[in-house]
Amino acid sequence: MGTAWTVFSGSKPEAMPVEILGVLRGARGPGQDMILARLHGAHAEYTGVVEGMSGSPVYIGNKLLGALSYRIGQFSKEPIAGITPIADMLKSGPVQPADTQTANASALPASAPPNQPMNFQLMETPLVMSGFNPEAIRLWQQKMAGTSLAQVAAGGVSGSSPQDATQPKDAISSAALATIEPGSAVSAQLIRGDVEISATCTVTYIDPKQLLACGHPVLQAGPISMPMTTADVVATLASPLNAFKIINTGATIGAFTEDGQSALSGIPGAQAHMIPMHITVDAAQGTRHVNVEILDLPSLTPQAMEVVLYNSLMQANDSTASTSYHLTGAIDIAGYPPSPIDVWAAPGDLMPAPMQAAVLAGTRFTELYSNSSRQSPLRSIDIHAQAIPRRAQIALVNARLVSSDTVHAGDTVVVEATLRPWQQPERNIRIPVTLPARLSAGNLRLLVSDAATLDRALGQGLGRLFNQPGSPGRQPSLEAVLAQNRRLHPADSVYVSLLAPEAQAGLAGQTLTSLPLSVANTLEPMRADQQAALNGESALVAAQVPTGGILYGFQVIDLHIEPGGGLN
Repeated sequence: MGTAWTVFSGSKPEAMPVEILGVLRGARGPGQDMILARLHGAHAEYTGVVEGMSGSPVYIGNKLLGALSYRIGQFSKEPIAGITPIADMLKSGPVQPADTQTANASALPASAPPNQPMNFQLMETPLVMSGFNPEAIRLWQQKMAGTSLAQVAAGGVSGSSPQDATQPKDAISSAALATIEPGSAVSAQLIRGDVEISATCTVTYIDPKQLLACGHPVLQAGPISMPMTTADVVATLASPLNAFKIINTGATIGAFTEDGQSALSGIPGAQAHMIPMHITVDAAQGTRHVNVEILDLPSLTPQAMEVVLYNSLMQANDSTASTSYHLTGAIDIAGYPPSPIDVWAAPGDLMPAPMQAAVLAGTRFTELYSNSSRQSPLRSIDIHAQAIPRRAQIALVNARLVSSDTVHAGDTVVVEATLRPWQQPERNIRIPVTLPARLSAGNLRLLVSDAATLDRALGQGLGRLFNQPGSPGRQPSLEAVLAQNRRLHPADSVYVSLLAPEAQAGLAGQTLTSLPLSVANTLEPMRADQQAALNGESALVAAQVPTGGILYGFQVIDLHIEPGGGLN
């Protein structure tokens, strides 16, 4: 018989009798044993094995045996749990304590692995999302489908006193740290600030240099940097299918640094590295600010960024099915100029405008954050969102020349474009275009288009430069993506471009137009190696006119340039 310690209510651990049944050799993997135990006591008999109980230390006498970490099956008639041996957990920590009194699991009776699967499952780590609306929680669950982070439990943000609430979120509370003991509830924060996402389990072992918790991996991430906070258990919900602890996160007490196979380990008093994210939303009812910090982890940061942004846009009280959004801002990477964000989103058939805006901005962010050549840290994400109380979609219905289509080099021609805003009357705009004097006699095409078509013509569409049809593709460098983002055109304008019969190349995120034939021939080997894109036609932007919304569509106009005029 042994004793486990965990929190069922409040912050003080309670004792729970544990009956050791035996050891399942290799049940957690090669060389990774599991100790099988039956939980006793009024709490265990009522609630069964509970989410958030993982990490609860189990003692035999005064010696630490390990941590509750696994549940056996579902709808079990008695609370049977698996224990991760403390020897395995200590391997996950930054230091090896020399004075820890530990029980020897090998001395316990061995049990043969079962002939039939016993459905061993990690005790889920309750994920608390505070300040998120149901739509944002569903988006998170969609992105986390198949992982332990898809299960969201009830809970709230910091339950600290008003005096503590005046302290910065990242301030280490020595008073709170002094209350932590084996069996205390502790949280790892994925997002903190005006909204929070945290995962909670139980402390197994703590000394001045390290803290071990959970008894199993939470994110399967290895090295991490996440704030470590106290947690207050409001109540423990009993359920035959999914019992869990209802939790408020508390004060910051350190940082988790390793998500190991057998434990979540951290350093008391350490500061975690997070990415600041600032969002400003302008709507008819006023301006709202959302300030958070998100974890810096490739497998989760892009999803966290999208969900926070989506939630911020959905919080507008005047948001309707016809509301459009214009997002501007910048992503700041150390050592580089900030990369601009300029995204428009209008309601569509595939997804609502807030989700569309979050996905488009998230795509821009992921291209930079997940770039294989990035070595500098991400310093901040700043986004300004303007809510537009209408469906800001504009169709390019037609485009034509007002004058003759036979011209001379150096002439000015006038293009008339017919635009149709969503459910509004059509309107015409006239765009004067001056032809370069260097143009030779012959045929010339004018491209009247939206921004996306123009960017494709310039070879700046996302992934176009390094992912030609029929090729395996190559990820562009961070410098190339930054250069490409700076040259993307705003979506709320109509563009007139000359499609001149001259060589054009896309190289390292830059578009080189009107190249001499000798230069194009020099770049040909780089084209074969997918380092450059070559085109026999150069797109030269000649005019741009704002439209007040997202323009869709394009049209090509043919011109004939006669000899004479210009340089002739």
